[in-house]
Amino acid sequence: MDITFFRAALLAMVVFIAGCDNSSAPSATASSATVLEGKTMGTFWRVSVINLDNDKSEALRKKVQAQLDADDMLLSTWKNNSALMQFNHSTSLSPWPVSEAMADIVTASLRIGAKTQGAMDITVGPLVNLWGFGPDKQPVKTPDRAQIDAARARTGLQHLTVINKSGGQYLQKDIADLFVDLSTVGEGYAADHLARLMEQEGISRYLVSVGGALVSRGMNADGKPWRVAIQKPTDRENAVQAIVDINGHGISTSGSYRNYYELDGKRISHIIDPQTGHPIDHKLVSVTVIAPTALEADGWDTGLMVLGTEKAKQVVREQGLAVYMIFKEGDGFKTWMSPQFETFLVSGQN
Repeated sequence: MDITFFRAALLAMVVFIAGCDNSSAPSATASSATVLEGKTMGTFWRVSVINLDNDKSEALRKKVQAQLDADDMLLSTWKNNSALMQFNHSTSLSPWPVSEAMADIVTASLRIGAKTQGAMDITVGPLVNLWGFGPDKQPVKTPDRAQIDAARARTGLQHLTVINKSGGQYLQKDIADLFVDLSTVGEGYAADHLARLMEQEGISRYLVSVGGALVSRGMNADGKPWRVAIQKPTDRENAVQAIVDINGHGISTSGSYRNYYELDGKRISHIIDPQTGHPIDHKLVSVTVIAPTALEADGWDTGLMVLGTEKAKQVVREQGLAVYMIFKEGDGFKTWMSPQFETFLVSGQN
């Protein structure tokens, strides 16, 4: 079968460059900006900073890569010795000591999961693996009902608890084979972490991205806010759907049209609905969220994608979220945005 794997969020975001072709990754808007980039978490990272001395750029690149390597060792499900996989491999039902960062990530994920009616479920790992989007091999045929039910029996946010006691943080599961997958928020966490690194380095004008999660501060090389474009939902072109100013916020996009493969003549999306155990198969194809942090944006976009258009709209209204959605209608696409998102939209875009 023809396997097509992309990072959906990465290719769903581009930074607008006046007078230039669109790119599939963030880029600075002028030659006076320094652009650093590399690989992490199965995707790419990029840092654009203004007024950085050339002799400091290599040192900063090394610091960025070292920090992201550490984040990967915290959150990866592809590395058996990561902190997360050590918890997943353990069959202990006792509180498991974790770092403050891990506890914070899981706490935020559980909160967003509850507010999306369980649609954003970080325990969905067994289903992700079953459908071939985790460390396990891709299936050669569509999983049957028994396999899906067995995987679903090992999932559920109610089986995972964060404990803070005696000055320490712990995770606790109540089923031995619970498998936590933080890939839905990992890029957002890493982007926020890069933003904190920039501040620690005394850098006040930057755009950082890990995959499709971005954070910006200050102005670009032209003295204007960093602009981010949302790509049209197609895997055949990098065409801009809308442009936003995100200065001081995080942004993330989840889409069902990039990361997929073909199985038994059907396109299989990487986004799994924990309620059905199947990849999503509805008309919502892209969700972009702007939030105070990239971690929040990264968590919300996945949960809203799982819910589908109408349920997602309801949650967006209830929570007052800044969200832009693209969904199929007939042979084309339509868009919808919340009033909160509209405040970020660059004039003349829709």
